[in-house]
Amino acid sequence: MSEPQTTAEDVDFEEMYQGKSPLGTRIPWDTKEPQPGVIALEASGQFAGEVADLGCGPGDNAIFLASRGHRVTGLDGAPSAIEQARARASAKGVEVGFAVADATKLDGYEDRFDTVLDSALYHCFTEEVRHTYVEALTRATKPGARLHMFCFTDAIPAGVPVPFLISERNLRETVGRSWEITRLEQASYRTAFTLDMLHEASRAVLGTDADPATIAALDIDERGNLVLPVWQLTARRP
Repeated sequence: MSEPQTTAEDVDFEEMYQGKSPLGTRIPWDTKEPQPGVIALEASGQFAGEVADLGCGPGDNAIFLASRGHRVTGLDGAPSAIEQARARASAKGVEVGFAVADATKLDGYEDRFDTVLDSALYHCFTEEVRHTYVEALTRATKPGARLHMFCFTDAIPAGVPVPFLISERNLRETVGRSWEITRLEQASYRTAFTLDMLHEASRAVLGTDADPATIAALDIDERGNLVLPVWQLTARRP
Protein backbone atom coordinates (compact mmCIF):
# COMPACT_ATOMS: atom_id res chain seq x y z
CA MET A 1 0.00 0.00 0.00
CA SER A 2 1.22 3.50 -0.80
CA GLU A 3 2.02 5.90 1.99
CA PRO A 4 -0.95 8.08 3.03
CA GLN A 5 -1.07 11.70 1.89
CA THR A 6 -2.88 12.49 5.10
CA THR A 7 -4.41 10.12 7.61
CA ALA A 8 -7.96 9.48 8.72
CA GLU A 9 -6.85 10.45 12.22
CA ASP A 10 -6.18 13.95 10.87
CA VAL A 11 -9.83 14.34 9.85
CA ASP A 12 -12.65 15.07 12.28
CA PHE A 13 -15.68 14.17 10.19
CA GLU A 14 -18.15 15.51 12.73
CA GLU A 15 -16.43 18.90 12.60
CA MET A 16 -16.50 18.82 8.81
CA TYR A 17 -20.26 18.24 8.78
CA GLN A 18 -20.64 21.09 11.27
CA GLY A 19 -18.77 23.40 8.89
CA LYS A 20 -15.77 23.78 11.21
CA SER A 21 -13.04 22.52 8.87
CA PRO A 22 -10.67 24.85 6.95
CA LEU A 23 -13.09 24.51 4.00
CA GLY A 24 -16.04 25.85 6.00
CA THR A 25 -19.37 24.42 4.94
CA ARG A 26 -17.91 22.86 1.78
CA ILE A 27 -17.48 19.10 2.06
CA PRO A 28 -15.26 17.59 -0.66
CA TRP A 29 -17.41 14.49 -1.24
CA ASP A 30 -20.85 16.11 -0.87
CA THR A 31 -22.02 16.35 -4.49
CA LYS A 32 -25.68 16.38 -3.36
CA GLU A 33 -26.46 13.54 -5.74
CA PRO A 34 -25.76 9.80 -5.94
CA GLN A 35 -22.48 8.63 -7.40
CA PRO A 36 -22.74 7.60 -11.08
CA GLY A 37 -21.21 4.23 -10.20
CA VAL A 38 -23.99 3.57 -7.70
CA ILE A 39 -26.62 4.52 -10.27
CA ALA A 40 -25.08 2.10 -12.77
CA LEU A 41 -24.95 -0.73 -10.23
CA GLU A 42 -28.60 -0.25 -9.32
CA ALA A 43 -29.63 -0.15 -12.98
CA SER A 44 -27.96 -3.52 -13.53
CA GLY A 45 -29.75 -5.15 -10.60
CA GLN A 46 -26.81 -5.29 -8.20
CA PHE A 47 -28.75 -4.29 -5.05
CA ALA A 48 -31.10 -6.79 -3.44
CA GLY A 49 -32.75 -7.49 -0.10
CA GLU A 50 -31.81 -5.44 2.95
CA VAL A 51 -29.24 -2.82 1.91
CA ALA A 52 -26.68 -1.01 4.09
CA ASP A 53 -24.92 2.20 3.03
CA LEU A 54 -21.88 2.42 5.32
CA GLY A 55 -20.30 5.83 5.81
CA CYS A 56 -23.44 7.22 4.17
CA GLY A 57 -22.57 10.87 4.89
CA PRO A 58 -25.44 13.20 3.97
CA GLY A 59 -27.29 10.27 2.46
CA ASP A 60 -27.60 10.83 -1.27
CA ASN A 61 -26.68 7.29 -2.31
CA ALA A 62 -29.00 5.79 0.30
CA ILE A 63 -31.84 8.11 -0.67
CA PHE A 64 -31.40 7.23 -4.34
CA LEU A 65 -31.48 3.49 -3.62
CA ALA A 66 -34.56 3.86 -1.41
CA SER A 67 -36.26 5.89 -4.15
CA ARG A 68 -35.74 2.88 -6.41
CA GLY A 69 -37.68 0.67 -4.02
CA HIS A 70 -34.86 -0.82 -1.92
CA ARG A 71 -34.98 -1.23 1.86
CA VAL A 72 -32.00 0.86 2.93
CA THR A 73 -30.24 1.63 6.20
CA GLY A 74 -27.67 4.45 6.06
CA LEU A 75 -25.04 4.40 8.81
CA ASP A 76 -22.39 6.97 9.65
CA GLY A 77 -20.20 7.73 12.65
CA ALA A 78 -20.86 11.49 12.45
CA PRO A 79 -24.15 12.56 14.08
CA SER A 80 -24.30 15.75 12.00
CA ALA A 81 -24.06 13.70 8.79
CA ILE A 82 -27.04 11.62 9.90
CA GLU A 83 -29.03 14.77 10.73
CA GLN A 84 -28.37 16.11 7.23
CA ALA A 85 -29.24 12.77 5.63
CA ARG A 86 -32.56 12.61 7.45
CA ALA A 87 -33.38 16.16 6.38
CA ARG A 88 -32.59 15.39 2.73
CA ALA A 89 -34.66 12.21 2.77
CA SER A 90 -37.58 14.06 4.35
CA ALA A 91 -37.35 16.87 1.79
CA LYS A 92 -37.57 14.31 -1.02
CA GLY A 93 -40.31 12.28 0.64
CA VAL A 94 -38.16 9.13 0.66
CA GLU A 95 -38.20 6.66 3.55
CA VAL A 96 -34.70 5.65 4.66
CA GLY A 97 -33.52 4.39 8.03
CA PHE A 98 -30.53 6.48 9.11
CA ALA A 99 -28.56 5.90 12.32
CA VAL A 100 -25.25 6.75 13.96
CA ALA A 101 -23.01 3.68 14.07
CA ASP A 102 -19.38 2.64 14.17
CA ALA A 103 -18.74 0.81 10.90
CA THR A 104 -15.82 -1.07 12.45
CA LYS A 105 -18.18 -2.71 14.96
CA LEU A 106 -21.74 -2.62 13.58
CA ASP A 107 -23.09 -3.73 16.93
CA GLY A 108 -26.79 -4.54 16.76
CA TYR A 109 -26.74 -5.27 13.01
CA GLU A 110 -25.59 -8.88 13.13
CA ASP A 111 -26.69 -11.14 10.25
CA ARG A 112 -28.91 -8.42 8.81
CA PHE A 113 -27.83 -7.18 5.39
CA ASP A 114 -28.00 -8.76 1.93
CA THR A 115 -26.13 -5.96 0.14
CA VAL A 116 -23.59 -3.46 1.43
CA LEU A 117 -22.44 -0.24 -0.23
CA ASP A 118 -19.14 1.32 0.80
CA SER A 119 -18.74 4.50 -1.23
CA ALA A 120 -15.40 6.00 -0.11
CA LEU A 121 -15.22 4.64 3.45
CA TYR A 122 -12.64 1.84 3.32
CA HIS A 123 -9.80 4.19 2.40
CA CYS A 124 -10.40 6.25 5.56
CA PHE A 125 -9.07 3.45 7.78
CA THR A 126 -5.58 2.34 8.70
CA GLU A 127 -4.66 -1.18 7.64
CA GLU A 128 -5.22 -2.55 11.15
CA VAL A 129 -8.68 -0.99 11.28
CA ARG A 130 -9.51 -2.25 7.78
CA HIS A 131 -9.24 -5.81 9.04
CA THR A 132 -11.57 -4.97 11.94
CA TYR A 133 -13.96 -3.34 9.47
CA VAL A 134 -14.04 -6.39 7.19
CA GLU A 135 -14.74 -8.59 10.20
CA ALA A 136 -17.64 -6.31 11.15
CA LEU A 137 -18.96 -6.51 7.57
CA THR A 138 -18.95 -10.28 7.79
CA ARG A 139 -20.86 -10.28 11.08
CA ALA A 140 -23.46 -7.81 9.81
CA THR A 141 -24.25 -9.65 6.58
CA LYS A 142 -25.96 -12.89 5.63
CA PRO A 143 -24.20 -15.73 3.81
CA GLY A 144 -24.14 -14.93 0.11
CA ALA A 145 -24.35 -11.18 0.75
CA ARG A 146 -22.88 -8.81 -1.82
CA LEU A 147 -20.42 -5.96 -1.13
CA HIS A 148 -19.94 -3.00 -3.48
CA MET A 149 -16.97 -0.81 -2.65
CA PHE A 150 -15.44 2.34 -4.15
CA CYS A 151 -12.08 3.41 -2.70
CA PHE A 152 -9.21 5.66 -3.77
CA THR A 153 -6.48 3.98 -5.78
CA ASP A 154 -2.75 4.44 -5.49
CA ALA A 155 -2.93 6.13 -8.91
CA ILE A 156 -4.06 9.42 -7.36
CA PRO A 157 -1.29 11.98 -7.94
CA ALA A 158 0.98 12.93 -5.06
CA GLY A 159 -0.10 16.18 -3.47
CA VAL A 160 -3.86 15.54 -3.44
CA PRO A 161 -4.86 15.68 0.25
CA VAL A 162 -6.90 12.49 0.54
CA PRO A 163 -6.86 9.68 3.14
CA PHE A 164 -5.06 6.41 2.47
CA LEU A 165 -4.41 5.28 -1.09
CA ILE A 166 -5.27 1.64 -1.71
CA SER A 167 -3.49 -0.88 -3.90
CA GLU A 168 -5.05 -3.79 -5.74
CA ARG A 169 -2.93 -6.12 -3.62
CA ASN A 170 -4.35 -4.62 -0.43
CA LEU A 171 -7.92 -5.28 -1.51
CA ARG A 172 -7.18 -8.82 -2.60
CA GLU A 173 -5.36 -9.62 0.64
CA THR A 174 -7.54 -7.73 3.14
CA VAL A 175 -11.04 -7.95 1.69
CA GLY A 176 -10.33 -11.09 -0.33
CA ARG A 177 -9.28 -13.03 2.74
CA SER A 178 -12.91 -13.18 3.95
CA TRP A 179 -14.92 -12.34 0.83
CA GLU A 180 -14.87 -13.75 -2.70
CA ILE A 181 -13.96 -10.86 -5.03
CA THR A 182 -15.94 -11.11 -8.26
CA ARG A 183 -15.11 -7.70 -9.71
CA LEU A 184 -12.13 -5.40 -9.23
CA GLU A 185 -11.44 -2.67 -11.75
CA GLN A 186 -10.54 1.00 -12.12
CA ALA A 187 -13.43 3.46 -12.05
CA SER A 188 -14.07 7.15 -11.35
CA TYR A 189 -15.41 8.97 -8.31
CA ARG A 190 -17.11 12.34 -8.69
CA THR A 191 -16.16 14.85 -5.98
CA ALA A 192 -17.39 18.30 -4.99
CA PHE A 193 -13.75 19.43 -4.94
CA THR A 194 -12.90 22.40 -7.16
CA LEU A 195 -9.37 23.57 -7.90
CA ASP A 196 -9.85 26.43 -5.41
CA MET A 197 -10.84 23.92 -2.74
CA LEU A 198 -7.85 21.77 -3.65
CA HIS A 199 -5.52 24.71 -3.06
CA GLU A 200 -7.21 25.52 0.26
CA ALA A 201 -7.03 21.91 1.43
CA SER A 202 -3.43 21.59 0.28
CA ARG A 203 -2.46 24.70 2.23
CA ALA A 204 -4.28 23.40 5.32
CA VAL A 205 -2.83 19.88 5.16
CA LEU A 206 0.49 20.29 3.38
CA GLY A 207 1.25 23.98 3.98
CA THR A 208 1.44 24.91 0.30
CA ASP A 209 -0.69 25.34 -2.81
CA ALA A 210 -1.27 22.27 -4.95
CA ASP A 211 1.61 21.64 -7.33
CA PRO A 212 0.92 22.51 -11.00
CA ALA A 213 2.04 19.02 -12.01
CA THR A 214 -0.55 17.56 -9.65
CA ILE A 215 -3.28 19.71 -11.17
CA ALA A 216 -2.26 18.74 -14.69
CA ALA A 217 -2.63 15.07 -13.82
CA LEU A 218 -6.20 15.44 -12.55
CA ASP A 219 -9.48 14.95 -14.41
CA ILE A 220 -12.01 17.77 -14.06
CA ASP A 221 -15.66 17.42 -15.05
CA GLU A 222 -17.90 19.88 -16.88
CA ARG A 223 -18.82 21.58 -13.58
CA GLY A 224 -15.21 22.20 -12.62
CA ASN A 225 -15.12 19.42 -10.01
CA LEU A 226 -12.33 16.88 -9.64
CA VAL A 227 -12.95 13.30 -10.71
CA LEU A 228 -10.61 10.92 -8.88
CA PRO A 229 -9.60 7.34 -9.74
CA VAL A 230 -11.06 4.64 -7.51
CA TRP A 231 -11.17 0.90 -7.32
CA GLN A 232 -14.62 -0.54 -7.91
CA LEU A 233 -14.91 -3.83 -6.08
CA THR A 234 -17.74 -6.31 -5.85
CA ALA A 235 -17.40 -9.27 -3.50
CA ARG A 236 -19.58 -12.07 -2.24
CA ARG A 237 -19.66 -13.34 1.33
CA PRO A 238 -19.21 -17.14 1.28
